[in-house]
Formats: sequence, structure tokens, C-alpha cells
Amino acid sequence: MITAEEIHRVLESVADPVIAEHSRHFFKTGEGEYGEGDRFHGIRVPVLRKYARKYQSISLAEARHLLASPFHEERFFALLVLMRKFEKGDSTLRETIYTLYLDNLKFVNNWDLVDISAPYIVGPWLEKRDKGVLYRLAQSEVLWERRVAILSTFHCVRKNNFNEALTISELLIHDPEDLIHKAVGWVLREIGKRNVSVEKAFLGKHYRDMPRTMLRYAIERFPKGERKKYLQGTV
Repeated sequence: MITAEEIHRVLESVADPVIAEHSRHFFKTGEGEYGEGDRFHGIRVPVLRKYARKYQSISLAEARHLLASPFHEERFFALLVLMRKFEKGDSTLRETIYTLYLDNLKFVNNWDLVDISAPYIVGPWLEKRDKGVLYRLAQSEVLWERRVAILSTFHCVRKNNFNEALTISELLIHDPEDLIHKAVGWVLREIGKRNVSVEKAFLGKHYRDMPRTMLRYAIERFPKGERKKYLQGTV
């Protein structure tokens, strides 16, 4: 049986201190920053994906150990494995993974970790189920839980079901964090790619109150002249 310790040694063997130093800056690990204290081996995402495919037979218990690792890439690896197992699993396994994920959200503690997991675990599980948990997460004091809430809606957005995405976007319009502004704007942009009238109806109600970053992301694909009108508040 593959253990978390074995995976740790495998990833440690391909560590790159130059990449690790870059990652510490990129993921804002300084004092008072959102990723404060995080540690990195220094491994690129394609390499992590390769090892996740190779060692996808690792047990859920061992994946859970990796999810609690102090090393960012080990948490990333664990989430990739959980995502792959979820995708291929039956309903019982999917429920187990979904529950494991929610029970360990404190380890899904950076934007990339949220983005590779929430739309592919939480979103699919809740597609035809009560989505109350998303509203609870959207009102959490924890930045990453709020990002999980909005990113999880992307699964339904891809299927042209925009209800939760729009409602949670509305809840997060006045969020204080730039990383939430970007996430909401991105989801709104994705809605617009599928139904621009729905996005514009939402913007018509809220664009004057939205943080600039959120608005810029949301209108990124609009024609230049139209973007200018939104930014000037003259739509």
C-alpha cells in the first residue's frame, strides 16, 4: 500500500529550491499575507498531475494525511487524487470524498487548492441536492471557505444553471477580499460566455456597487467600448 510518507519522499526527490522560492512569493507567504507560513517543495503543477495519476491508488486515509501536510504541493497532490477518485467513483465513494473534503477545509487554504477541487467535488455532489452548505460557506469568516462557495457553483454554470452562482455572487459583492472579487468576476464572466443576457441583467443591478476588480473580470470579454461604459458607470 502506498503511504503518505512514500509520496512525501517522492515529491521531496523532485524538489527545486528555485521554484520553491518563487512559489513563496507568488502565493503570498509573508507575515500578514494570505498564505502566511506555507511551505513549498518547489514542484510545477504538470509534475504533480503526473504523480497523481501514477499514485492514484493511494487510500483515502493516506490522501487525508497528505491533505494535512505543511507542504503546499502535498496538499495539492492530495486534492488531485481526491478529485480523480471522485470523478470515477460510485455514489457511496463520492459521498465519502465530499464529506472528507468538507471536514478538512482548513487545509484547502490557498486559491489554487480551492480552484482545483471545489468545482470538481463540491459542485458535482450538490448538483441535484440541497445547496444550503454553499450559503453557509459564503458567509464564513474564512476567505477560502467563501471562495469554495462561489467556485463550487461553476459546475452548474457549465450546465447553464446559473441560479446559485448569481445568488452567491450577490452575497459576495461587498466582500473585503480581492481574491473573492476575482472569483466572483470570473464566475460572472463564465455565465456571460453561455448567456450574456443573464450576466448583463445581473450587472445592470449591481455593477455600480461592485469592486473594480470584480467588474473588470466580469466584463473582460465585452467589446472595448462597452467595457469603458461599465467602468465609467454610463451603461
